[in-house]
Amino acid sequence: MSDSLKKEFWDRLEDTRAGMLATDGGRAVPMSHYVDRDANALWFITATGTDLAQSAQTGAAAEYLISSTNESLYARIDGRVQAVTDPAKLDELWSAVASAWFEDGRKDDDIQLVRFDMTEAEVWATGGSMSFLYEIAKANITKEKPDIGDHGVIRF
Repeated sequence: MSDSLKKEFWDRLEDTRAGMLATDGGRAVPMSHYVDRDANALWFITATGTDLAQSAQTGAAAEYLISSTNESLYARIDGRVQAVTDPAKLDELWSAVASAWFEDGRKDDDIQLVRFDMTEAEVWATGGSMSFLYEIAKANITKEKPDIGDHGVIRF
């Protein structure tokens, strides 16, 4: 895995707002993430009664699937989730989007902060949808396989 793919992964992940998060074989649900590059972690805000919050209490294994809206990043990210009580971190991450899910906003007792510590990510970094269409057209003319971008595994 190249350092350039790892940098592309982080840069594009920061520009991607959501993915599908599943824990311990449970059903995947859409979640917005907050990137913590220095810690090789993602943060999520959920309600205490959710399957995610319950799994995070036990440090469950998790998988997060990303498909960016501009089709320039696809990733399968493995790791573990843990429930965290950190009012300062929650203040740092809190937004109008998060507030919309909680009746009492930031002061709601139902808020659970979840940290996702990444262990490995399989990453596809592409040129996006227009580049994909070009590569498909070129491949059909030249009879060569399309170049859809970089692919590799990152270990954290």
